[in-house]
Parts: sequence; C-alpha cells; structure tokens
Amino acid sequence: MTSSDATEFDPSLSEGFRSRVGEYLEGAPVGRGLRIGIVCGRFNGGITTRLLDAALATLAEGGVDRTDISIGWVPGAFEIPLLALAYADCDRPYDAVITLGAVIRGETGHYEVVSGECARGVQDVQLSTRVPVVFGVLTTNTVEQAIARSLPDETNKGREAALTALEMVSILRQGSLAD
Repeated sequence: MTSSDATEFDPSLSEGFRSRVGEYLEGAPVGRGLRIGIVCGRFNGGITTRLLDAALATLAEGGVDRTDISIGWVPGAFEIPLLALAYADCDRPYDAVITLGAVIRGETGHYEVVSGECARGVQDVQLSTRVPVVFGVLTTNTVEQAIARSLPDETNKGREAALTALEMVSILRQGSLAD
C-alpha cells in the first residue's frame, strides 16, 4: 500500500535489478513456524481491536499457528515499546513483534509527545535487538481518519503491519544476512 499509485513499487522491475547485482533479497509473507508477539494499546481500543482483528487474520493466512501468537495489552501507546522489548529480548525471543494502537490528535501537545516517543521507542527496540518490531500504531488527526485506516478490508493498517512483520523475518533470514 502506498499513498499514491505514482509511488507504488512495480514488481516487474525486480528482475532487471536482480540481474545487476550479486545478491538481491526480497521478503515473503510466509509465517509457518514463526512466533509473533503483538503489543496492543488499550487507549483508543476500539480502533486497536479493528487493527488486531485484521492482523490476526493476515497472520493465519500467512501460516502462523495461533499457538505461536502472543497478545499483550498495555494502557496506551507510550507503554508499547517496553512490552515490545520484553517480547524481543526474552529468553526465547519472538521472531517479530507487531505494535498496534491509535494516537489521535487532540487539543494539546500530548499527541506529539506520545506518538513521537512511541515511534522512537519501537525503532530503538528493533535496532537494539535485531528483531523486527513493526510500527502499526496509527497517528491521525481525527477519529474518522483512524476509522478509515482500520476498516475490515485490504487497507487496514493492522493487516499491513502483519504482512510487514512476516516479510521482515523472511528477508533477514536470507543470503548473507542469515545467521
């Protein structure tokens, strides 16, 4: 999904690039045998549950067994990075972590602090642990925008986050990146 058809990746160009390099890595949304942690923010939980429903359906489609999925609920977006770190850095780390929630702009500067620190924290976790931690936290100006991004269809950002998690695990296990 992109913001415009003009910015969308054209997969037919892959072969041309592939023939010009020694190694060409591309992930696939395949989840058989993967353990996935999902961190959900309860604040704006009506939006979060819509994202979670789509993420779970997408993981099932990708072959992730329901017994290999753990869902943890935290009070809000600000707390998401800490539980994401616990999933990524536990004794038996999860293969990927998906973060889901919604921060909706209000009348104060609270929005900037919460959304920015949540994003920074999620990024810090994945860079420090090398476990993919996918940012599926909506940051919108209005409730209507959050609802539009959590519709039960192909545009749902929870679905997109789950696909991204599977693809990132796949690509990190390929070629010269494989352990």
